[in-house]
Amino acid sequence: MCGICGIFAPGRDGALAPLSAMTDSLAHRGPDAAGLWNDAAASLGLGHRRLSILDLSPLGGQPMLSTSGRFVLSYNGEVYNHAALRGELAAVGCRFKGGSDTEVLLAAIEAWGLVRALSRCVGMFALALWDRRERRLSLARDRLGVKPLFYGSLAGGGVVFGSELKALRRHDRFNAALDRGALALYFRHNYIPAPHCVYASARKVRPGRVVTFDEAAARGLRPPREECYWDAEAVWREGFDEPRTLGDEEAADALERLLTEAVRLRMVADVPVGALLSGGVDSSLVTALMQEQSARPVWTFSIGFEDAALDEAPYAAAVARRLGCEHTELVVTGRDMLALVPDLPRLWDEPFADSSQLPTAILCRLARRSVTVALTGDGGDELFCGYGRYPWTLRAHGLLASVPAPLRRLAQGVLRTLPASLWDVLPRGRKLRWRLDALGVAGFEALYRHFVSHLKDPRVLLPGAVEPADMAKWPSAMGDTPDARRAWMCLYDILRYLPDDILVKTDRASMAVGLEARSPLLDHRVAAFAARTPMGLKWRDGQGKWLLRRVLYRHVPRELVDRPKMGFGAPIPAWLRGELKTWAEDLLSPASLRARGLLDAGFVARMWREFLAGEDNWSHCLWDVLMFQSWLLADEWGGAAGLSGAMEPTVGSMGSVGKTEAVDAGGAAASPAGPSVSSDSDSPSGPANEINPSGTAKTPGASMTDGAGGAA
Repeated sequence: MCGICGIFAPGRDGALAPLSAMTDSLAHRGPDAAGLWNDAAASLGLGHRRLSILDLSPLGGQPMLSTSGRFVLSYNGEVYNHAALRGELAAVGCRFKGGSDTEVLLAAIEAWGLVRALSRCVGMFALALWDRRERRLSLARDRLGVKPLFYGSLAGGGVVFGSELKALRRHDRFNAALDRGALALYFRHNYIPAPHCVYASARKVRPGRVVTFDEAAARGLRPPREECYWDAEAVWREGFDEPRTLGDEEAADALERLLTEAVRLRMVADVPVGALLSGGVDSSLVTALMQEQSARPVWTFSIGFEDAALDEAPYAAAVARRLGCEHTELVVTGRDMLALVPDLPRLWDEPFADSSQLPTAILCRLARRSVTVALTGDGGDELFCGYGRYPWTLRAHGLLASVPAPLRRLAQGVLRTLPASLWDVLPRGRKLRWRLDALGVAGFEALYRHFVSHLKDPRVLLPGAVEPADMAKWPSAMGDTPDARRAWMCLYDILRYLPDDILVKTDRASMAVGLEARSPLLDHRVAAFAARTPMGLKWRDGQGKWLLRRVLYRHVPRELVDRPKMGFGAPIPAWLRGELKTWAEDLLSPASLRARGLLDAGFVARMWREFLAGEDNWSHCLWDVLMFQSWLLADEWGGAAGLSGAMEPTVGSMGSVGKTEAVDAGGAAASPAGPSVSSDSDSPSGPANEINPSGTAKTPGASMTDGAGGAA
């Protein structure tokens, strides 16, 4: 895993000068080596920071030239089937100097062309390819959006790109004016969905796309060409319309074979590998399949909380013991997570307010002490219908549909005529009004968007802002049956929530400490299988992820993993009333808000007042504002773009750390594994979910002593 960046500015003297600084800004993504490559005649420069995973020798360094010298590649990611592709290419005469997947990818591009080569790859990646003959720059991203890639325009002409926005900000000709429409999206979702970006002059490459700039496009004379090589929506719709006909056991067998292969490929590395284990369905299944294919105990990592409402550590420890893993656990206090809050703008250098970013960042720091690669369970909820908000939305729609449409329209009309001052004097008045607004929402799809929105109308906070029109065009309906609606909600989250929240959270938290996170459930072949799996195998007996559970129960007793979903978040309401109150009051003060002239200070003051008085739980919306204000302050003085070098991966004095001894099938202590780790979205705090309040502190279920460093 690496960080990439570059500049293409035809005819612009001096435009390549910031390339080295741009590359250095991504050092945390690739702490092992750096490389620069320039085509001065074309005003093209590529930068690369390397996290060495395969072929640790200089032969794996980048930017890398193809054998013919026509192509130059700066690439972030992994092609997991590179060995099979290498054999196929060698059979037709390709020769290789080293053992890296980068060299294989370049040879595939030269042999088959970029789009066909990407279509043959199993992996996660973001790349920049320079065609020296055609003088074209192509930017591409993996099918489901695991790896990020941004690009933006330069004043006077030229394009700049990078794995993170901080690289773009290092160029003195990049225009950092904010996009108010994108900010409206942020306050609706708590993230900014692709292709939009907080900066008006920047965009995100969308998953499964190739964006190509020739000289005219780079100069801004015409838009770049965008090509789709894998369309998640088309795959999902086709799969729903033409599902496989499989029995329960046959389907479980087929899924287990696919997942076993996906896990096997992601365990291949020349560095230590492990799994981030929450004890939920997804991470437990990934860990079980890892252990089944490992001759030695797999290293697993989890974090526990003093707050019982958030603590899944005892479940993770139980699963690890059952599987015979070498398990390390860190008990995290509120003080530990609070200490990380000032770093958030540096890690997520675009406004981002999923509170589970805090424990995820701490977990990645813990894992990085021992391993360089971590397998995760991301994707299970979206692909296999796992979120609790899905049945809740169906029930709400059923209730609303039971009210005759004329009555709903009449009630909605009456509500709109009531003065705002009336709602302000009612207990929970404004929130009640927004919930009653659902009476006027037309259609199931609009209702789901309404429910997953933090602010139903971001203009109340960001006056005059207009959300981009393309974001209001959610995917069209897939039918009016319950199964069709479940499939549609999964599709909506696959296209938006998964790549722009869950995977953003995992990528920034892991790469901040030079940890490569790999997601077997997001193998595109698994996604295609999930698309063609009948809904009756995903949702059954009132429970989601039915087929995943069926496979998991073959390895782990159901009593260890069957429990209500828990939020992997932070106790934001308790913090805002306690340790973070002074910090929050400063950022939310009218003076602070009016100094920038972006947000409605009066509306923020009302949210804060009602929250403190216990009238409304505005904590999630307030956290969105606080994360934006923190980001804005950091951006103004360069802090959001100022992360150079990897964050300290050690845990330091955080919490109490300990490890559980690995046990073999017979119960005897087993020798430690060559590191072999998995975080998942088993319990993410989705956009529709309230943040869990802080509970009563308790002693962690698995007693851990100091000395986890000994596991290294």
